[in-house]
Amino acid sequence: MAMAAPVKVVLGSVAFGIFWVLAVFPAVPFLPIGRTAGSLLGAMLMVIFRVIPPEEAYDSIDLPILGLLFGTMVVSVFLEKADMFKYLGKLLSWKSHGGKDLLLRICLVSAVSSALFTNDTCCVVLTEFILKLARQNNLPPQPFLLALASSSNIGSAATPIGNPQNLVIAVQSGISFGKFLAGLFPAVLVGGLVNAAILLCYFWKLLSVEKDEEVASTVSEVVAEDDMNLHRFSPATMSHHSSLHSQEFGSSFDAFARSPSLSGEFGHISSIRSRANSVDIDVQNPLSAGIEPSRASNAPREVAEGTAQREDVASSRRVSRSFSALRSGSRAEASCQASETKESNMESWKSTLWKACVYLVTIGMLISLLMGLNMSWTAITAALALVVLDFKDACPCLEKVSYSLLIFFCGMFITVDGFNKTGIPSALWEFVEPYSRIDTVSGLSLLALVILVLSNVASNVPTVLLLGAKIAASAALISPGEETRAWFVLAWVSTVAGNLSLLGSAANLIVCEQARRVQYFAYNLSFMGHLRFGVPSTLLVTAVGLFLVRSY
Repeated sequence: MAMAAPVKVVLGSVAFGIFWVLAVFPAVPFLPIGRTAGSLLGAMLMVIFRVIPPEEAYDSIDLPILGLLFGTMVVSVFLEKADMFKYLGKLLSWKSHGGKDLLLRICLVSAVSSALFTNDTCCVVLTEFILKLARQNNLPPQPFLLALASSSNIGSAATPIGNPQNLVIAVQSGISFGKFLAGLFPAVLVGGLVNAAILLCYFWKLLSVEKDEEVASTVSEVVAEDDMNLHRFSPATMSHHSSLHSQEFGSSFDAFARSPSLSGEFGHISSIRSRANSVDIDVQNPLSAGIEPSRASNAPREVAEGTAQREDVASSRRVSRSFSALRSGSRAEASCQASETKESNMESWKSTLWKACVYLVTIGMLISLLMGLNMSWTAITAALALVVLDFKDACPCLEKVSYSLLIFFCGMFITVDGFNKTGIPSALWEFVEPYSRIDTVSGLSLLALVILVLSNVASNVPTVLLLGAKIAASAALISPGEETRAWFVLAWVSTVAGNLSLLGSAANLIVCEQARRVQYFAYNLSFMGHLRFGVPSTLLVTAVGLFLVRSY
């Protein structure tokens, strides 16, 4: 492609430069508007500067990629609602045997979950739980945060839905989900093992330090308490309800005994019984008073005794009726609690059934993708199926979708397409192309180096948009098989390149920001701390993966 007019080249470079600065460094002091607004600003400048016509600007937005990205984000939201990531977190802590075992589990779980649910989602939901595990075991969080970020980047390279640049590659190349997985899975498997081995070697001594038992037990108690508060879990439910029942019954009985009417009844009964007892005593001991019994004195006494007995019986019946009312109230309360328990069991069954439906729909989506169905519409169909199965207002779930990311992609499509029309990327590629033939070792190494540098300078998704079609067209001149292999090389290197530095991928920044915001155990992952591990890991993992991809 020939270079455009000098004015268009300059203005297009300015617009792309503004977009690049705001995309890579979102907190720029002189223009702190953020990535999304920076992407829209770059797109607007491309149109205002007439680098790209307005009609072509709209056409440059790739709707299939946006549809696939939207669908996978909605599915991830419902999977999180169905506690999928909570179960993954429990898998990390289940029968763990020390820091090294925990590190390897994090590498495995984050790689697999990133391949299926995107690396950004994995990093968002697992960072806080990993920090909690590190605190519970009195271990330094840095090895585990690096394991999460690096393994999620490597694992996401396995599938077209693992990360945004793979979405672009899958749609532009037309490679099916199954073929994509088959071409990159060996590299992801071996690369993940190499990355885990580097992490173990790098942090072996740090993870081998014996922890202070007293501190660890104290931390475990604190974390356990946090977990119970977080999940609202009560470990003594039955005893709690039993004591509550006894307290309620006791308080009811006290209220019953203290009521004025019943107090009067009890007092009246006591007075009658005391009078009856005194009469009995007088009857049984007539001589003690020194009075001779007579028939006249016995008659009033018999009348009094009969009256007292009748009043005693009436009062006893009233008390019996009151106790019967109390017992019937207790039975009503017990039946009410039984109905509440039945409703609770029904709700539990409904929740379990709904979760099973979410997992079945997700598995169905993955099977459909493996069968070669249209990826964008498959993801959207699965998302809408989950919305319907939820049978509730979908706004709360749809609000969790990152629409700012979708808008960022729209602006980036326009900006990158405008920059391509300046002719600068084509001129640079024409200079490098003769030395970067994919069928030679030296050419493949140079191509990988160019992708690695550009992915860290311009970010991986713009790099794929700028170079993808050019690299594929150059490889197609050799053979159709080399064209497919070129797309795999681009996907592998642009993804693993994110491990080089803290700014290399969005997953790294998500882990850093999430760890910094945790209230009970905040941790700041430094740029140099990431770089010291990232450089050797990225170079070794990239080299091993390239060998396997080239052998495909």
